[in-house]
Amino acid sequence: MAGTEMSHRLSLDQIARASTVIDPVFLDTPQLRAESLEAALGCRLVVKVETLNPIRCFKGRGASFFAEGLPAGAPVVCASAGNFGQAMAYTCRRRGAGAVIFASVHANPLKVERMRALGADVRLHGADFDAAKLEAKRYAAAHGLQMVEDGLQPAISEGAGTIAVELLRWPESFDDLVVPLGNGALVTGMGRWMKAHAPATRVVGAAAAGAPAMVESWRSGRIVTYEQVDTIADGVAARLPVPEAVADMDGTVDETMLVQDTTILAAMRLIHEHLGLVIEPAGAIGVAAILADPARFHGRLVATVLCGANLTPRQIADWLTPTGDGSRR
Repeated sequence: MAGTEMSHRLSLDQIARASTVIDPVFLDTPQLRAESLEAALGCRLVVKVETLNPIRCFKGRGASFFAEGLPAGAPVVCASAGNFGQAMAYTCRRRGAGAVIFASVHANPLKVERMRALGADVRLHGADFDAAKLEAKRYAAAHGLQMVEDGLQPAISEGAGTIAVELLRWPESFDDLVVPLGNGALVTGMGRWMKAHAPATRVVGAAAAGAPAMVESWRSGRIVTYEQVDTIADGVAARLPVPEAVADMDGTVDETMLVQDTTILAAMRLIHEHLGLVIEPAGAIGVAAILADPARFHGRLVATVLCGANLTPRQIADWLTPTGDGSRR
């Protein structure tokens, strides 16, 4: 698939501007060679750590940039698996505005607790994220409120694109950039900037095999939906793709990969063992993709984003400790 500068929905100028207006607490995150991981992966690896901020994830960039364009004090409605909701709650609190956030009844309890602690009105509805999103849309329409949909509003993706602005300060050119793929805001924002400023770098979107809707939609050129998803990676567990986000992948993403949960879990444990970082499943999918196909990345300089660290104590015990059984809790 190929895109053009004239037609692309995401603006390079807006990504550059976002780097100057996003809340500084989310900017200039660490990026480093993960040398101790490289023997296990077979490539040279640079990780961008997006978890050292008040919400432990990258979502604050897009939420902050989107909110910059809202009227002062304007309340918003959104749906979230937990991380985007934290970002909107944090940003709305800073603006002195209300946030009504819909999440699944099965949402990560730590993320729900953090959204509420940040002042959001959190409402649990439906069996998964997409069911919660449909209810959020209904509620917003019924009450005449602004619905914020991650992956739909360009500013959210453009805010995420600032990660690539910073990553390209690295003194060497990357062969590959492997980015977690959920609703598409992260990979399209970063890919938009990367393809304009480092076109030789291959942008790879990595999704969970148990939630393949975005990958299958992009590969087939039509929107593919699922009745349910099955993955531990709740942050990328989309079953109803945002059509605009799929279109945004045109010209920004070179290839996609689907990764099994067992490999995601192995990647989380490797990251914890070698880097001392607690990373949630969706945040570790970039490393998992490399682990899943080491021959594809062998000997190359690869960059990825560790983009979320919101795990419950029970998940940490089950997923990251030597005695953990890897079960879903």
